[in-house]
Amino acid sequence: MSKGGGLLVAGTTSDAGKSVVTAGICRWLVRQGVKVAPFKGQNMSLNSFVTREGAEIGRAQAMQAQAARVEPTALMNPVLLKPGSDRSSQVVLMGKPVGELSARGYHGGKQRELLEPVLDCLQQLRDTYDAVICEGAGSPAEINLRRTDIVNMGIARAARFPVVVVGDIDRGGVFAQFFGTTALLAPEDQNLVAGYLVNKFRGDVTLLEPGLDMLLGLTGRRTFGVLPYAHGLGIDEEDGLRVSLRGAVRESVVAPPVGEDVLRVAVCAVPLMSNFTDVDALAAEPGVVVRFVDRPEELADADLVVVPGTRGTVKALAWLRERGLADALVRRAAEGRPVLGICGGFQALGEHIDDEVESRAGEVPGLGLLPVRVRFAPGKTLARPVGEALGEPVEGYEIHHGVADVRGGDPFLDGCRVGAVWGTHWHGSLESDGFRRAFLREVASAAGRRFVPAPDTSFGALREEQLDTLGDLIEEHADTDALWKLIEQGPPTGLPFIAPGAPS
Repeated sequence: MSKGGGLLVAGTTSDAGKSVVTAGICRWLVRQGVKVAPFKGQNMSLNSFVTREGAEIGRAQAMQAQAARVEPTALMNPVLLKPGSDRSSQVVLMGKPVGELSARGYHGGKQRELLEPVLDCLQQLRDTYDAVICEGAGSPAEINLRRTDIVNMGIARAARFPVVVVGDIDRGGVFAQFFGTTALLAPEDQNLVAGYLVNKFRGDVTLLEPGLDMLLGLTGRRTFGVLPYAHGLGIDEEDGLRVSLRGAVRESVVAPPVGEDVLRVAVCAVPLMSNFTDVDALAAEPGVVVRFVDRPEELADADLVVVPGTRGTVKALAWLRERGLADALVRRAAEGRPVLGICGGFQALGEHIDDEVESRAGEVPGLGLLPVRVRFAPGKTLARPVGEALGEPVEGYEIHHGVADVRGGDPFLDGCRVGAVWGTHWHGSLESDGFRRAFLREVASAAGRRFVPAPDTSFGALREEQLDTLGDLIEEHADTDALWKLIEQGPPTGLPFIAPGAPS
């Protein structure tokens, strides 16, 4: 394969399966000896990752890089939007925050300014890799946003990449979605839409084939494959609670606990929850049951409560108090029952917060469970720390504006521990297998549970299995010869125009 080929994986809707299809194509290609990289010009997500060079990108692109067996870089996701409310987001450019913008301000002009740096990143990848598999966002037929698009047809047209549109048939209406998506594109964009990929199909595929033939007759575009519904394929996507490795483990055959008891973990579903993938490694352990909760009574039978990261620490604190969860957490701490705060959750467990940056609320009291005072700084901490805790090596990543002044307790990673309450800014620490097992033994002891961590659970191996499953889906259920031809040769010629096209 010659250098610089590629394609764009678009979708009829959000959560149609673009992220996992992109990852699957990357894993299939790398198995063929192709040097491949993922790319998403603009991502909107609260689930992010820190690269080796200290850049913040979407976790979906980090996962896709792992599928491609390459190190993730900022080039793979040059623009990341991190929502702070329904109408505004922090804009992260090339891995660093550059400011907050309203949706109107971003789409009204800023987004268009970013097209050149986004295309420059794509070109750098094309100069380095044999193939670049791009992921779109939402739908390419969002006609109100086409003028400033830097992630869907704007990328495809600039790069002359063919487009494969993914549709989620499990939701119903996939033929209308494929036809309507194509028919709402301008002729120049329609010329790049090579065909379709059906995702999440259940049943007898021969019953679907007449419809695919009719779709070909209506659009002049073929379907490149029908991917069967498979549980737990949504690993590290955008922001849906069901789209993570946790889902894969919970939906598969659950191994019995090694000890006599299971361990119940309740995760407080705080507003603007970020990097909730931190708890995936807990759910990967046989005998650990993870659920997301929003009521105090749901903490009663939990052996461990996790207060996760959030893009709005002060907002999360108010939510915990309004729902009675704050009082329940304070009672747990007084009773010596385990609580873990991660990043924003760690900050909320402290004594005091001074925030003139994120919420601009000024001085706000925390829950007072840890001797920590937090001041929000304009600059964001982005790091990949490595250390030791509970006698085991551990590594993670940090993404936060809050600077913690730890004034007591026992050291725990970068934070502290008081009794059965732990706090740290480190995301991803529980993916370190030895540390996770040691932590769960501490939790089981404090909770009075006869739970024993499995001695051989490897989170990294589980993730690799998932990525291999994605590659298998593409290899076994997609027309890989046709996909290869698209990547190498570009869009097919002579594709018909489907009326009415995009409004002028």
